[in-house]
Amino acid sequence: MERWLKFWEYKDLRNKILVAAFLLILTRVLAHIPLPGVDLSRLQTFFQQNQVFGFLNMFSGGTMSNFSIILMGVGPYITSSIIFQLLAMIFPALDEMQKEGEAGRQKINHYTRIATVPLALIQAFSMLVLLRNQGIVPQWSAYELTLMLITVTAGTMLLMWLGEIISEKGIGNGVSLIIALGILSGYPGQIKNTALILQSGDTTQIIGAIAFAVIFVLATAAIIYIQEGQRNIPVTYARKMRYGQSAGYNSHLPIRVNIAGVIPIIFAMSILVIPGVIAKYLENARTAWLANGATAVGEFFNNHTYYAIIYFVLVLAFTFFYTSVVFKPKDIAENLQKQSGFIPGIRPGTETKDYLQTIVSRITLAGAFFLAIIAVLPFIVQSATNITTFTLGGTGILILVSVVIETMRQIQSQMVMHTYERY
Repeated sequence: MERWLKFWEYKDLRNKILVAAFLLILTRVLAHIPLPGVDLSRLQTFFQQNQVFGFLNMFSGGTMSNFSIILMGVGPYITSSIIFQLLAMIFPALDEMQKEGEAGRQKINHYTRIATVPLALIQAFSMLVLLRNQGIVPQWSAYELTLMLITVTAGTMLLMWLGEIISEKGIGNGVSLIIALGILSGYPGQIKNTALILQSGDTTQIIGAIAFAVIFVLATAAIIYIQEGQRNIPVTYARKMRYGQSAGYNSHLPIRVNIAGVIPIIFAMSILVIPGVIAKYLENARTAWLANGATAVGEFFNNHTYYAIIYFVLVLAFTFFYTSVVFKPKDIAENLQKQSGFIPGIRPGTETKDYLQTIVSRITLAGAFFLAIIAVLPFIVQSATNITTFTLGGTGILILVSVVIETMRQIQSQMVMHTYERY
């Protein structure tokens, strides 16, 4: 509390908080402005009964179940960012651009924004057609479809712009804060529904709710512990001094347990969404075998056990894949060698690269299992407690924890800067 009180003493820091708060409230207002011509109760039931689309709705902050003008949220922008990260592995020009520092990052961000527009159009069209096939959205004319697509795409671009303003003028990462607030917005309704069930006085439900609360606290603590966990590899840097003498100073190379963050879960969910979406499209096909096959696929993915197993395996695989994308032992070994740095007991060059690769593989194994368990946590908790009115989304908690920690670090760094200026 002392830090917060001191934080409010500084006008510029106070203004940053107010700017971020105002823009975040604005995003929630936009999330409750619906497009016309839809049965909202039927739409919300659809998302509640479907695990895949329920996750997408949670990730969008409920904008899908509200059929909001920002229907797709910042999903297309995140997809575009991931695509460009992967393209950097294929095209050397993009890889070099990433290494150019701030100027290179600004160019890639510019391309990411441009790519967000067609992605938003494609994703919005797919969602609208899917909802129409389910009878939730009525048939539309070409003009009405064009108007809806333009509105939804503009909503995504507006959210992206607001997120960048928050990052520049406010506190924290704007896009991350928008996603985190969207996840939080679903909790009050879930708590209310759970409380209504507990009022019946059913002992089984009460015990399940207590177990649910305990698991929630333990899961949050475990996520914080793993997110903050890192392996510090000692590094010594040699310095040349006068008269041919040399000296060194010690430092360390931090390697986080969860290098990949929440990206593997998003990858896995994207893969799992594709069969479900295609099946929903083809359920009403005129060809009998095609419609029956689509129905069978849809039922398979609605089976919690099968879905959880596939989800678990995909998260494991994508964690190793994405870690190999963002952490490159060869580049780190070369940079250490150029800076006259070495790991004690390890030869510079190839041996350093192999050593780092071994360490990262072992750490990633633990991080991958952690992420996979977090991904399937809702299925485990619902089976154990029989509480279905509150979804313990491990992914949601992971995002919230990451955003809160990152924002607190930014606040602390701002406070440190003002402390230095003062003294």
